Amino acid sequence: MHANLLQLSKKIRVGAVSYLNTKPLLYGLQQHAVYNNIELIEDYPANLAKSLKDNTIDIGLVPVAVIPALAAPYIISDYCIGATGPVASVCIFSQVPMESITSVYLDYQSKTSVNLARILLKNYWKQDVLLLEAPSNFMDLIDDTTAAVIIGDRALEKYNSYPYRYDLAEAWINYTGKPFVFATWVANKPIDEVFIANFNEANGLGLNNIDTVVEQLSHNYNSYDLHAYFTKNISYNLDAAKKEGMAQFLSLL
Repeated sequence: MHANLLQLSKKIRVGAVSYLNTKPLLYGLQQHAVYNNIELIEDYPANLAKSLKDNTIDIGLVPVAVIPALAAPYIISDYCIGATGPVASVCIFSQVPMESITSVYLDYQSKTSVNLARILLKNYWKQDVLLLEAPSNFMDLIDDTTAAVIIGDRALEKYNSYPYRYDLAEAWINYTGKPFVFATWVANKPIDEVFIANFNEANGLGLNNIDTVVEQLSHNYNSYDLHAYFTKNISYNLDAAKKEGMAQFLSLL
């Protein structure tokens, strides 16, 4: 039973990542009456962060690293893109073991993953490596002692393509003992509480229909077990432990 929906005079502009990990959340939004009050914009994380800062969207599922850069950030949902174990889709891929890596290309699609890699390379693995801005073909440049952070669907597609794979969520949990939050629903202004209640309900609706989402996607996707990804790798509830992990990450930026 959804809360009384407002007839908003203007649709709320909602930005979401076009990665697989958001598909359950987006399915819920699209199946819920709240979708009538939304203009949905899909892009990759770094672009959504810029859109939220520039006020070209009102709410974004954005990398948590962008939160300190917003004038007035509001976390508006009980759901996030988080991990309580290996996340699978945010990894350093390498031809050599960690202690032999000399340089790392940083995937340009997400500020959170890039900053997480910086923190872990320095504090957890204690590797003094050259950090390189990734060109569009950076995955072709993983060779010898040059590794790369690859995120999102591309990481799942490359999951078994290299001799060494270092999962950044798993490393963070080993380092801090806390779960990690990659992205959360953030608004750049106060949002109507009735809308937020329905928005939250819609997210939950999607997570209660994982089997349907997997069935819809499986016709076009066979690189990774999507049911395992949505239920074991990604942890969607923004609970107290995740908020603690997020606060620790932001303090280390």
